[in-house]
Amino acid sequence: MLSVLAYSLPVALAGMAALYWLQRRRGDAGVVDVGWASGIGLVVVVVAYSGDGWEPRRLLLGLMGAAWSLRLTAYLAIDRLVRAKEEDGRYQMLRAQWGAKAQRNFFFLFQAQALLVVLFGLPFVAVAAKDHVGWTAWDIAGVLVWAVAVLGEWVADRQLADFRSQAANHGRTYDRGLWHYSRHPNYFFEWIHWWTYVVMAVGSEIGWLAWIGPVLMLFLLYRVTGIPYTEKRALVSRGEDYRRYQRTTSAFIPWFPRREKS
Repeated sequence: MLSVLAYSLPVALAGMAALYWLQRRRGDAGVVDVGWASGIGLVVVVVAYSGDGWEPRRLLLGLMGAAWSLRLTAYLAIDRLVRAKEEDGRYQMLRAQWGAKAQRNFFFLFQAQALLVVLFGLPFVAVAAKDHVGWTAWDIAGVLVWAVAVLGEWVADRQLADFRSQAANHGRTYDRGLWHYSRHPNYFFEWIHWWTYVVMAVGSEIGWLAWIGPVLMLFLLYRVTGIPYTEKRALVSRGEDYRRYQRTTSAFIPWFPRREKS
């Protein structure tokens, strides 16, 4: 089944190259996020179809992965490309930071995202290879993790989108709902989503591959274009209001807010 991902890589590279040229025309690199989410959805469907494991489990895997991808792709497309009046702040900062080398670096960034599409396909391969006949407690637990993660991310995205849709809230920090307990609940639940396949892959001969999902996602969120650039942009646009939010609210794992020292 790993050969399926090998064949997927050139397709992903070509697809991201096409999105890169779209980015040049639009002046908006947010299309890369849409490509990433939709690309993984296509990979999970192919992996689920071509896997060697128990067929009903592969069917469930394909449905779950496709549903996650469809929701996230639709949200990103609407939020970043349709409703947005300007490029996502993370990419604006990169564009300014890279200067004259921006287009060259964006090309490499888009191609790196193609590689990530393939790497994030490995957890699906681990589950699709599980040949145990019949449902297990691990399968049921995986479905529950998936449901909590997808619902949590949907609620977080919906709450923030509703807040941003009101002009009076421009320049203000949203700190209600799930955002009262975490500065990035959408990222947190996205990370939780990848634990779905770690749980479902228990019993698979290559179950260790599923760990690549949550480990890689955590690295990307904390060290690459997730939390660091989102927070830098928020400080630029919201200043002291966001600094207060940082002082009182957990960065990632939801928890009760701290009281500011008087």
